[in-house]
Amino acid sequence: MEKIRIGIVGVGNCASSLIQGIEYYKEKDPSEAIGLMHWEIGGYRPYDIEVVSAFDIDKRKVGRDVAEAIFAPPNCTTIFCNNIPPTGVKVRMGKVLDGFSEHMKNYDERFTFVLADEKEPTEEEVIRHLKETGTEVLLNYLPVGSEEATRFYARCALEAGVAFVNCMPVFIASDPEWAARFKEKRIPIIGDDIKAQIGATITHRTLAALFKRRGVKIDRTYQLNTGGNTDFLNMLNRDRLASKKKSKTEAVQSILGEARLEPENIHIGPSDYVPWQKDNKVCFLRIEGRIFGDVPINLELRLSVEDSPNSAGVAIDAIRCCKLALDRGEGGVLYGPSAYFMKHPPRQYTDDEAYRLTEEFIRLRVVKGESPYYSERARTKA
Repeated sequence: MEKIRIGIVGVGNCASSLIQGIEYYKEKDPSEAIGLMHWEIGGYRPYDIEVVSAFDIDKRKVGRDVAEAIFAPPNCTTIFCNNIPPTGVKVRMGKVLDGFSEHMKNYDERFTFVLADEKEPTEEEVIRHLKETGTEVLLNYLPVGSEEATRFYARCALEAGVAFVNCMPVFIASDPEWAARFKEKRIPIIGDDIKAQIGATITHRTLAALFKRRGVKIDRTYQLNTGGNTDFLNMLNRDRLASKKKSKTEAVQSILGEARLEPENIHIGPSDYVPWQKDNKVCFLRIEGRIFGDVPINLELRLSVEDSPNSAGVAIDAIRCCKLALDRGEGGVLYGPSAYFMKHPPRQYTDDEAYRLTEEFIRLRVVKGESPYYSERARTKA
């Protein structure tokens, strides 16, 4: 089977878990492959993915083989596969723009980014590198709040003809103008803001849907999260949180439909940075509502999970769905996978419906007028 050639922007904890996973599943039998939503998508297995390009701005990563860079500070995620063979791919200096928050300079180098003293690439240089390496799918793992930097790499993907998986809460796939640009060039895109496999957002959505289906009136809710990785440290700058809070809040509000809560009755977002937690994320979730007879009901939940492996299991499917679209000659937003894999897709569906649409996309079981994937090419195949 041919390889899916990917590029990574931001060689942090999420990239580390993804690359460890690609190697980890090489030794697994499908019947023993714990933690995957799909063993195979379009004939592609987890280990049919290879990294051919990578960008970062930290001096401890730039210039190093990707296999070494994923274990360099400030990365702190769980190491579940430490025998990563050299890839032959060196991490290149990336474009900084707003990808680095000034407050990060106030912390110990063990926990924060340390800017490399390297010349930043131009847009033309990044585009050329993506083309020369044969990159097919580019993953955006930039820090929250990297609005300009995300748009920079999205433009590079468009000009290089590379599919884009936007794992961060900067609105590209869910921005009609950007979506139209990817559709016009027939380049697949999945976004925005990746959901974890079993994380705070998907758990919150599931519980909210359960309350709604069982006739419970939800009055108010909160979701507070703490962690000790660079993502949480970066988010101490509250000015960088606007799109993140919007993304996470809308993911829950969309489930409630006409029963949407007033802004003062829903609070979803990071709470604090706790260094010793490292890549462990702890979510404190509360839902207050009323059942039969207007009688109060309160639910409280605590979820503790290693943050980056939790997203890697989703990213590995998003990559393969993009490759499937490339193989079929399909471009633009992949709506079902975006809704299933992301918090802020262009079209919100219930999780059951998003799952159904994603399975339909993978199997290409389409019926005219019933699927957002029913393109001219799909009609011909059908």
